[in-house]
Amino acid sequence: MSKVEDFLSKEEEQDIVKAILDAEKNTSGEIRVHIEAHTRLEPIERAKEVFQMLKMGNTKAENGVLIYLAVNDRKFAIYGGRGIDKVVPDDFWDSTRDAIQAQFKKNDFKQGIIDGILKAGKELRTHFPWQQGDINELSDEVSKG
Repeated sequence: MSKVEDFLSKEEEQDIVKAILDAEKNTSGEIRVHIEAHTRLEPIERAKEVFQMLKMGNTKAENGVLIYLAVNDRKFAIYGGRGIDKVVPDDFWDSTRDAIQAQFKKNDFKQGIIDGILKAGKELRTHFPWQQGDINELSDEVSKG
């Protein structure tokens, strides 16, 4: 079995999905988590590819956030659509990365991902509050490659 299947238990995956649902509750923004074994690219470049592959750029307000992990490489990246990238503070991506990394250093991968999700959700709520008629445009499930 590859590290992708071993990386999170079913219960941990469900906790992550719950965190995504909670984070998206008061925003039109979309958050996804994608896990794969390896990337030949720099993690941020692969995150951009996966972002497009998952059609995250097709959201109405271009306000999707992807947390990408290459587990065998022990690397990750956070990537956001143009809509959110235009409005977040300059240090948002670095501070979100640092919040995730702090938990990863303790080998608490689930909590690191959840911390990143909740931080992104808070920022999305600030800039893209939920409005009547907003729909969940993307799956909340953890995708794997």
